[in-house]
Amino acid sequence: MDHARSRREWKRAQRSIPGGVNSPVRAYRSVGGTPPFIASARGARIRDVDGNEYIDYVGSWGPMILGHAHPKVLAAVRAAMKLGTSFGAPTPRESDLAEAVRRAMPSMEMLRLVSSGTEATMSALRLARGVTGRARILKFDGCYHGHSDGLLVGAGSGVATLGIPGSPGVPKAMTDLTIVAPYNDLAATRAAFERWGGEIAAVIVEPVAGNMGCVPPVPGFLAGLRTLCDEFGALLVFDEVMTGFRVARGGAQKLYRVKPDLTTLGKIVGGGLPAAAYGGRRDLMRRIAPEGDIYQAGTLSGNPLAVAAGLETLRLLEAKGVYEALTTTAKTLASGLETLARERGIPFCTASVGGMFGFFFHPGPVESFAQAQQSDAARFRSFFASMLESGIYLAPSPYEAAFVSLAHRPRDVDRTLEAARKAFARSIRAR
Repeated sequence: MDHARSRREWKRAQRSIPGGVNSPVRAYRSVGGTPPFIASARGARIRDVDGNEYIDYVGSWGPMILGHAHPKVLAAVRAAMKLGTSFGAPTPRESDLAEAVRRAMPSMEMLRLVSSGTEATMSALRLARGVTGRARILKFDGCYHGHSDGLLVGAGSGVATLGIPGSPGVPKAMTDLTIVAPYNDLAATRAAFERWGGEIAAVIVEPVAGNMGCVPPVPGFLAGLRTLCDEFGALLVFDEVMTGFRVARGGAQKLYRVKPDLTTLGKIVGGGLPAAAYGGRRDLMRRIAPEGDIYQAGTLSGNPLAVAAGLETLRLLEAKGVYEALTTTAKTLASGLETLARERGIPFCTASVGGMFGFFFHPGPVESFAQAQQSDAARFRSFFASMLESGIYLAPSPYEAAFVSLAHRPRDVDRTLEAARKAFARSIRAR
């Protein structure tokens, strides 16, 4: 593949943008090489400025569940755009979107629209602290909940990819209020509650971890968190920015039958445009201003373009067989990759939940961030580079989940597995 124009764009970007990117993991620091600069996308494929086409398993980091540039979503956005792009005032369609979310996730009795997942989690935790009168938050190692102060401790995603333990600029006083336990470890979580129980406002968790790779909860973990929160008077917050409408129409909370007090959403709820939400029990959400005393605001919250894209996306996801199709595609791909690797004696394991999947160069199982960090980084880099040159677009990090869409077809999976066959063979020769 020719990447000459991407290389020129990369040099140009670095003169004006820190690291040449507007979100750190895009910089390809952990895999090397020049990131492709994307010109367009449609369906399951993206095309870079050099004209190279790739089968896309990043999907804008999750929201493109229908595939890129879905004609009905584009039509909905065009129709909304003709009426104006932003009003800073209430619109009927904001209520339409809130009601659509409530129908799918009954635990969200009331919700507030915001513009990003970071904003949603930050606001939900402010609410939890305000309601409980407590200051501490318990999170899990390798789970990423946005870049707000206090949540970068033990974070996955780009923080893990770049090897950054936290971040300068975050006051120690904030990080001191964050307790970190190993994901999937109920005993360690109980020990934390035994020590700080009366000070913990909330537990926040990715119900399926997607920022250390794809790591599902072990049986009983989420239910155990619900029990601990009830026992110690803390709130349970499910960060479903990634899993909401991705693993099931009702999110991971429906799939695993555990009801959180608060939920955060993003990605799919905006249909690929900047939108997110947080919500939960009515008595909690009524504490949000102007109805209550806990303040949160946003000029572009409920932006009409994002609301239109989100509404149309959620409508299309109501079709029969949608989640069965996503699950089948992800499972077929994940199991195919694992079979190919094991046939060549390469330590490798996979996981998939609904329309998300992940893999590790590790014999498995991987149930925690510590185990994810033991995977073979050199093999991942070799595999990633080979797949990219074969036209398969994966996240440039071993600590990110991958995503399928309804636009991915069996021929896309077959082509991906054929590329993987060659990539595994090259990784053996490279060693």
